[in-house]
Amino acid sequence: MTVELEEVREFIADLEPFTRLPEVELDALPARMTMEYVRRGEDIIRRGAVNDHLYIIRSGAVDVIGDDGLLLDRRDDGRSFGYSTLLGETESKYTMTAVEDSLLLLLPRAEFLALAERNPDILRFYSSQSRRIRAAAEELRGDSSSDVLRTKLGEFKIPNPVSIAPTATIREAAELMEQHKVSSLLITSDGQLAGIVTDRDLRGRVVAQGLDISLPVTEIMTPRPRTVNSETLAFEAMLIMAEMRIHHLPIVDEGQLTGIVTTADVMRLLRHDPIYLTAEFSRRNSAEELKDAYSQASEVAARFIERGASAEETSGIMTIAADSLARRLLKLGEEKFGAPPVPYTFVVLGSQGRREMGLASDQDNALVLDNSYKEAEHGEYFAQLSEFVCQGLHTAGQILCPGDMMASNPQWRMTREQWIDTFHHWVTAPEPDALLHAQTFFDFRGIHGDTELADFVHNNAVGLARGARRMHAHLAALAARREPPLGFFRGLVVDRSGEYANTLNVKKGGTAGIVQMARLFSLSSGVTALGTRQRLLESAAAGGVSERGANDLVDAFDYLNSITLRHQAAQLREDTVPDYNIDPNKLGKMDREHLRDSFQIIKGIQNALATKYLVRNI
Repeated sequence: MTVELEEVREFIADLEPFTRLPEVELDALPARMTMEYVRRGEDIIRRGAVNDHLYIIRSGAVDVIGDDGLLLDRRDDGRSFGYSTLLGETESKYTMTAVEDSLLLLLPRAEFLALAERNPDILRFYSSQSRRIRAAAEELRGDSSSDVLRTKLGEFKIPNPVSIAPTATIREAAELMEQHKVSSLLITSDGQLAGIVTDRDLRGRVVAQGLDISLPVTEIMTPRPRTVNSETLAFEAMLIMAEMRIHHLPIVDEGQLTGIVTTADVMRLLRHDPIYLTAEFSRRNSAEELKDAYSQASEVAARFIERGASAEETSGIMTIAADSLARRLLKLGEEKFGAPPVPYTFVVLGSQGRREMGLASDQDNALVLDNSYKEAEHGEYFAQLSEFVCQGLHTAGQILCPGDMMASNPQWRMTREQWIDTFHHWVTAPEPDALLHAQTFFDFRGIHGDTELADFVHNNAVGLARGARRMHAHLAALAARREPPLGFFRGLVVDRSGEYANTLNVKKGGTAGIVQMARLFSLSSGVTALGTRQRLLESAAAGGVSERGANDLVDAFDYLNSITLRHQAAQLREDTVPDYNIDPNKLGKMDREHLRDSFQIIKGIQNALATKYLVRNI
């Protein structure tokens, strides 16, 4: 056996399912294979194409993409693809695209089938793999709100619904509904639907009117109810139920009752959609009903991460949910404590202000009050409202700020003019506390009430900061001190002991530095944008940073956020509190390379700050 074939044999011997092969099979297999090199971006197998090979990734990475463009899986060294077309499928249902320059091992169809016939474990392994990817595709399609609404009722109807004969009494019908814990009962004869009885019928037509419960159930049923068939779309069913103000739709196929759906069944399809999620908040009528709502939003975001959503999309979902949750609590607070005595706006700060929330974000918020505010007359109202909202957010899963930067702290409830004076102090006297506050409060966004109050304060603060060179130098020094965890020769530096041993903090040494630099560039350029990406790009356009530097930082920011969100989504699945501490040894080879590249970009631009802002002791 040549050196090249021996190397392939050693590689295959460590992979499932080949590790189970007898030695004689392993020895013979490399000579039956060929090797192929593909460039990044190249389609290896296209959907609908005939494929005659099993592919094993020797190095690189390949995406498996469904028919609707959904990313179903990303496969790297040692994983296989192409097997579904060798196990009964005539054409590929998926597109396989190289996302890195890749080296592939190819086993022809005939050799694969002969190997599988001699070794049934091979066939079982790849059959189960094929089923899993099909299941993943179906789950991902089912998670998209637009596709969900096109789902056919037959795919999620309740089969064999509870029914009773027309000769049964009202009492018997009620007892049957109680026994099966259902909210509706179908009246049938020989499989034919005659009518429907619901909880509402029992309350309104029996209890409220004192009707004799020994009468036939036909006395209270709705005869010939509206029906649909199994091919009816969920979207159409929603419209029918909304238009007719009903909550149950029997399903009849070829004259026979085959199932039923309810409004709750359809709405459950949408429970993983952010639009549904925020609409659901508006239907909750107390802080108690909003318990764990933010935690539910985190689970929604985690599913979007697993679907391949970008970091920007996922952060947007979290921010939309957090904004909606706060607005709902504010409205409930205004109902509880009365109309606000003076105009105000509720302001979100930090990552929420920038619309960049992660799965581990806490609260940062404040109030801007109209200049007509008087503490003696109005203070108690806004103290109660703020406490109600902040505690409500905490109960919902958005934890209290450890630094107490919240509207419940009277320090952060000020009039418009007081806020302007405060920003003026921070800008002109950049002491340690002032700099700490500047890092959070320049991310200042009103989400409820008279938001023009917040806009006025923020725009005024940016105007003050533009020419504040002393503050720029201090902010640059803070940004430069956020050292990326890189050692000599670009090695990744991890904590050696403690709770987070063998991990590195991607926020502390990565994203936080980029956020800080983007804030600095935007303030020195007079840019009022809040988001880190927008700040970098608009600052580059204004000359505050080079275009290349801005684009490199955006790429690093997106990558670091992406890897952080994937890490946090996995922690949620394991019922672990999300954090930013990642073990690089658990990452793939390319992820580790991208991590180093991102940290190197940050380090390079930090070094450039020393020259531009005259930073000392970096």
